[in-house]
Amino acid sequence: MGARFEELDWSTTPIGEVSLRRRVDPVTGAEVFEVKLNDEWLMSSQFTVAEVALARLGLARLAGPSRSAVTASTAGTDTADDAPPVRSGFVVVVGGLGLGYTAQTALEDSRVGEVLVVELLEPVIDWHERGLVPVRPVLTSDPRCRLIEGDFFAMSRGDGYDPSRAGRLFDAVLLDIDHSPTHVLDDGSAAFYSVEGMRAVASHLRPGGVYAMWSNDPPEPRYMNILAEVFVDAAAEVITFPNPLQGRDASATVYVATNA
Repeated sequence: MGARFEELDWSTTPIGEVSLRRRVDPVTGAEVFEVKLNDEWLMSSQFTVAEVALARLGLARLAGPSRSAVTASTAGTDTADDAPPVRSGFVVVVGGLGLGYTAQTALEDSRVGEVLVVELLEPVIDWHERGLVPVRPVLTSDPRCRLIEGDFFAMSRGDGYDPSRAGRLFDAVLLDIDHSPTHVLDDGSAAFYSVEGMRAVASHLRPGGVYAMWSNDPPEPRYMNILAEVFVDAAAEVITFPNPLQGRDASATVYVATNA
């Protein structure tokens, strides 16, 4: 297994220093992969329940897919000549790649025809392409999955999440970037969690499409009110899971809402 601790990669990025670390848990002997941005812990392979739940809860809202869903999802106003082929099935956007557990779970849904993962930090995409992360080739070897280097929040305000098809509509947007709507990694994303920001993301969803977001904090009434103003059937699901490091249960929140 090698060293009990090693830094697999370290890079500077526009929002700080990002690193991927691997350690051996002293109790279980299992490998644990962890991501840090500056001094903040972003993700650990030891705790993936909420990331998995984000995909499952979001996709559970979708019915079908029907022919109308597929047609709406693949619509676009500007298609590049070298655009990837259109596949049947739900088209899902994952905002934030991380260790890849949300995208992997989305690909496990047989109704999903395509997953676009938008990641700001090029080194994180590189980790997956080099096979440094625990999910290893699952995302990079699946023809339904594309890793796109880009600013999810800027793309929300612009032509959408598929650089090859401007204006494309999607069946689901699953977001896992910031710690919560009020605890953001970079000041540039703070305005996203407003009515205007939610309307922007809704404009890229087909009618009946789903927006879901992971949060490390308890449900926030203010954000629930914002979701309810833009979407229908907004809900906040609390996900509880054991935390052996603290000897107690921990929790996260998954917000789920449907586009009218």
